[in-house]
Amino acid sequence: MSVVISEPVAGLSEPSAAETWLGAWATSADCAYCRDGAGRILAANLSFARKFGRASAKLQEAHVREFVHPDDLAALQATTAELIRPPHRATGQHRWLTPQGVRWFAWDEVAVCDEQGAVSVIRAVGRDITRQRLAEEQFYRLSRAVEQSPVSIAITDPDGRAQYVNSKFTAVTGLTLEDLLDQRIEVLRDGHPDEASYQNFWTTVRGGGEWRGEHATPRSGGGTIWESVKVSCLRSQAGEITNYLCLREDITERKKLELELRQAQKMESLGTLAGGIAHDFNNLLAIINGYAEFCQQGAPEPETLQKSLREIHRAAQRASGLVRQILTFSRKTEVKFSPMDLNQLARDIGALLAETFPRTVTFQTQLQERLPPLLADQNQIQQIVLNFCVNARDAMPQGGMISLSTSTHPGRTLSRLGADSARNYARLSVADTGTGMTPEVRARIFEPFYTTKPVNQGTGLGLAVVYGIVVAHHGFIEVESAPGAGSTFSVYLPLAETAVAASCTTTSSNWFPGGKESVLIVDDEDALRTLLASALERKGYRTISAATGLEAIEILGDPSRDIDAVLLDLNMPGATGIDVMKIIRIARPNLKVLVLSGHITPEARGEFEQLGHKEFVQKPYKLEELGRRLRLLIEGGSAKIG
Repeated sequence: MSVVISEPVAGLSEPSAAETWLGAWATSADCAYCRDGAGRILAANLSFARKFGRASAKLQEAHVREFVHPDDLAALQATTAELIRPPHRATGQHRWLTPQGVRWFAWDEVAVCDEQGAVSVIRAVGRDITRQRLAEEQFYRLSRAVEQSPVSIAITDPDGRAQYVNSKFTAVTGLTLEDLLDQRIEVLRDGHPDEASYQNFWTTVRGGGEWRGEHATPRSGGGTIWESVKVSCLRSQAGEITNYLCLREDITERKKLELELRQAQKMESLGTLAGGIAHDFNNLLAIINGYAEFCQQGAPEPETLQKSLREIHRAAQRASGLVRQILTFSRKTEVKFSPMDLNQLARDIGALLAETFPRTVTFQTQLQERLPPLLADQNQIQQIVLNFCVNARDAMPQGGMISLSTSTHPGRTLSRLGADSARNYARLSVADTGTGMTPEVRARIFEPFYTTKPVNQGTGLGLAVVYGIVVAHHGFIEVESAPGAGSTFSVYLPLAETAVAASCTTTSSNWFPGGKESVLIVDDEDALRTLLASALERKGYRTISAATGLEAIEILGDPSRDIDAVLLDLNMPGATGIDVMKIIRIARPNLKVLVLSGHITPEARGEFEQLGHKEFVQKPYKLEELGRRLRLLIEGGSAKIG
């Protein structure tokens, strides 16, 4: 049945003595009124009159359409139609117009019938539920936002047991809330590299603090994703911790872009060093060639010959050290936090740059003795220092001095930077005597692509990358500079929380034990094969040589050949060291192998490790070191050093 409120409803008798229909509701704190089938108000109690700002007498003969929100009139009509039929009761929620604005009311309505059973009047009793409706709507929006959030969300009890996970969490991990409960998985444990890290996390959150970090997490479907993780406390009204909220955002793509950005900035820095490196290598080659030619001219005195050989050896060592540093800077490696010696890093970089920067730029170091180790990624810290030094050189076109210094500071003295007062920090400073910066320039130096260098002489990525590295290490940067007074860049990085003892081998550098085993030497460089064969044979070894990987495979496939160990070059024509290693694992699975290479990429190292091999020696090597490593390997000990 369709009912229109503006028209009388068939079957309703004319109202009479309307006030008596309110009955006990006449004095109720709830709003109550009576209306006829046409929607005219016949009576209303004092609560209704106050809510709608009219005297009870003036409400009589008013129409409900004056008070009901236009969009809810249809709902009220449907309620009226329902009341005509037994059991003559209905409930509904509508918006009403009051002097305070639009309010939600919940109405319980009853149709009052006369003696003949005809509906004579409709009585409605209502309560203002605006706050409840707003709370429900707010809760609905909040729950929908949490469930559909692009961030993985988990809520746990104070012991870390999951009580809720959203759809994104399930999609990323493949685990539902039922899985977490049934398998008793510690949802907050995921991503922590070790137990110490996990316990430090609990110390922070149980103390009421917010924990933040970035985790590389393997997933059941394969691969690893990077996540930015935040865990905070949820408290009761009394301030007690009742739950933990964990937010995990997938930042895998961002980490890839950061890695590419760091690599691009690293190569940019290397480009600025290319000229100096070429100059220094030419000097070293001139020394080596000159002394070698001198030794070939006639028969020099033994003392002169020894001196020439020492100079050749010293120049070769300088060249190998330079190559090693260049590869360290240019190599694209994964981020790996481990204890490192900041003082040694400063010495190494200072020595490298002193060789490659113009001679008008001098270096000095002021390093705190017995500096505790940092827990950091060494390649990234090298990149910070290299960038600071390159910028310092560019700020001193006429030459000057670059100073590298280190010191330690308790966190409580660095509160201005937001440091953790419970931790200690190492300070690495790079100061120059250059042109300095204005306050305007200094305020923008960490912005990506901002540079004061001429076009084609810098991309402006360097300090932006440095800033990202420092933040990732939970550190801080401080810059002091003024025009004409030079600049000082200071980086504060947290020290490792526990001392790390460096393991060292107390063996003489001249220790080169002999042996009687048969060694296969695989290298495409004739001079190296000859050198290794001669050195090993002098110590009693029997040697077999192969100039290519294919030749080595042929020898290894001959069961009549007695071979106890292999010295295997990585990069060779025809078949690489990896190809040879695969054959060894098939034909001679127990054969001892030592891989020799000037540059082992992470990809190549990963392939060797998949084949179960972890023994590597970095070229250039010392014969004494190679001999010790070979002996350890043959005797069954670990040869891992490089």
